[in-house]
This record gives sequence, structure tokens and C-alpha cells, in this order.
Amino acid sequence: MARPVQIEVWNPNGKYRVVSTKAMPGTRWINLLIEQDCRVEICTEKKTILSVEDIVSLIGNRCDGVIGQLTEDWGEVLFSALSRAGGKAFSNMAVGYNNVDVNAANKYGIAVGNTPGVLTETTAELAASLSLAAARRIVEADEFMRAGRYDGWLPNLFVGNLLKGQTVGVIGAGRIGSAYARMMVEGFKMNLIYFDLYQSTRLEKFVTAYGEFLKANGEAPVTWRRASSMEEVLREADVISLHPVLDKTTFHLVNKESLKAMKKDAILINCSRGPVIDEAALVEHLRENPMFRVGLDVFEDEPYMKPGLPDMKNAIIVPHIASASKWTREGMATLAALNVLGKIKDYPVWSDPNRVEPFLNENTQPPAASPSIVNAKALGLPVSKL
Repeated sequence: MARPVQIEVWNPNGKYRVVSTKAMPGTRWINLLIEQDCRVEICTEKKTILSVEDIVSLIGNRCDGVIGQLTEDWGEVLFSALSRAGGKAFSNMAVGYNNVDVNAANKYGIAVGNTPGVLTETTAELAASLSLAAARRIVEADEFMRAGRYDGWLPNLFVGNLLKGQTVGVIGAGRIGSAYARMMVEGFKMNLIYFDLYQSTRLEKFVTAYGEFLKANGEAPVTWRRASSMEEVLREADVISLHPVLDKTTFHLVNKESLKAMKKDAILINCSRGPVIDEAALVEHLRENPMFRVGLDVFEDEPYMKPGLPDMKNAIIVPHIASASKWTREGMATLAALNVLGKIKDYPVWSDPNRVEPFLNENTQPPAASPSIVNAKALGLPVSKL
């Protein structure tokens, strides 16, 4: 029998029981559940990642819905336990759901929620921050100063890369990839090369219009080009940011061979999914090419790193913080809670999961809908007409 898990309880007499496997930012998500007669139980265990057994214990004998995290293994065992407890919904507090066996959820008729639409600008901003930090060797310089090693200006001290006029490459020009591209093009007057299975017409129009603006003001215009392959972007760009989905075609997209094809002083940024990079090959490449730099927010075997990566001075590594702005994380918590609440109350599913502003406006009541249910079609759930 699983041991009891420590919890914090809000609205103990609520009609519906909703469990959150982690404390989440803000209180609006809690209040929205309480207003709809939910008892909210928040796990307060100290461990970073809960085991399947821990979550089974949390679910217990009666549970209407669970809000969980992308570090958890939501498969047959957990969906079976939630179904036995009378549960109707599970929502990841994340846009991705690689940790979720959606087929198992379908088997038990459980709706699976996620939180797209609220992470776009925040994630793109971190990718841009890593790009600039890598180009100008900011982390290395900061460590140098803190160690008390600076004793005067030198011509060759921490010489990095100028971004202006260089080429930024984007693999995956969806919402986040396009937002990042716009930041780099407009912010640093970089030329753009991108690869995506679908043409990003809005992004192309933006770069074209900005190029015309620069030309009208006597400056060299920026340009764009849609590459015919991912390899073309890796080969030609000075800064490459990865924003693809993770599937069998993008697993180890960046590997030993593709790293060799990149420029010796290129900058590689990954705020998407860790396994799109062969991390062991990356460590070897960083070691052999000291002017090649990388900025990583995600890792192949997260939370672990491949041996040698922490020792690389030409690597900037941060702990999966792409969505870590106050507004975004509180918004993610709200959307995850409303996904669960919507299924409990038999609300329809919101028609556009990327248009989330009506759910995040704190001055009005959110729409009577689940913001984003990834298996809505499989379960035959109705779509909101609002």
C-alpha cells in the first residue's frame, strides 16, 4: 500500500475533489476552482519529481481531476487509477505532453489538457537572451569578474560575435519560432533563414516590411529565405534556434554529422525539447571547437546532463526556465485548472487553444469552456461556439 503523501487543502467541504501534484504560482487558479465548489488538494512533498506510486496515493479512492507536471509519467497505471476514482480530466501544466500516453487516457475516457498560447513570447525571449549571452560570452565574463581575475582592459578579452548583419536560422517557425525570429531580425537587424514544413507567410511579410523600412531610411535591408531542408539552415546560419516538435524525424536532429556541417563559430540555441540534440556528440563538438557556443534550456535526459557538459565554458546551461516569467507561469496554472474544471462541469472545449486571453483576464470571469483538450476529438467532446 502506498504511503500517504503530504497535502495542503483548500475549501475542504467542496463538492468536487481536484488534486495538484505541485504547488503552482499565484492563487487565481485555486480561487477559480473554489468558486465552482471544488476541494483543492496540493501536494507539498519536498521531492522535485513525484513517482507513479506517489500520484496513485494522491488520487486515492475519489478524485474528479488532476493537475500534473511534465516530469511525471502519465500512462496506463495513473489513468487507470484516476478512472477508478471517478476522474474525468488530467491537465499538464505545460504546452508539451510527451510524458502523457494519450491512448491510455482515451481508453479510460479521460480528457487530457495542456497550456499552449501563453508561453510564446516568454519562451522566445529566453531563446533570444541565450543567443545574446552566448554571442557576447556574458556568462564567462561574469564568472571571470566574480573570481576577481579582472586587472585591466585587454584587446582580446572575451571577444565574441556581432549579431548585426549576420544570419539567424530558425528550425520550426511556429508561434515560438516566429516570435524569436522577429525579435532577432528587428532587434539586431539579422537576416533570416528558416525551415518549416509549412510556409510562415506572416513571418515572411514581417521581415519584408521591416527590410523595406530600413531601406527607406538609408540602411541595408534585412532579408529572409525559406530553406528546403533543416541541414541547409544548420550549414548557413550564424545563430540557430531550434523550435521543432519532438518526433522520430527530429530526434537527434543535431548530431555528430550535422554539427560538423555548422560554422566553427556558430551559436546553437535549444529551448524546445532536449532529445532533438545528441548531447554526447554536442559535448565532443564543444570540446573540439572552443569558438562554437551553445545555449541550452532543455536536456536529453532531463534533469541530468551528459558527462562533460557542465565543464564546457562555451555552453550556457539553464534549468528549463523558458516559461518562467510570473505572468506566464501563473497563466499556465490558470489554464491547467480550467481544463480540469471544464471537464468536471461538462463545458465544451474552447475552439482556439492559442487564443487564451479571455481566460487570463483577471477582471472578468473566464469563458465556460476548457481552454485546451488535446484528445477532444478522440473523446467526441463538443467545441465551444463562443
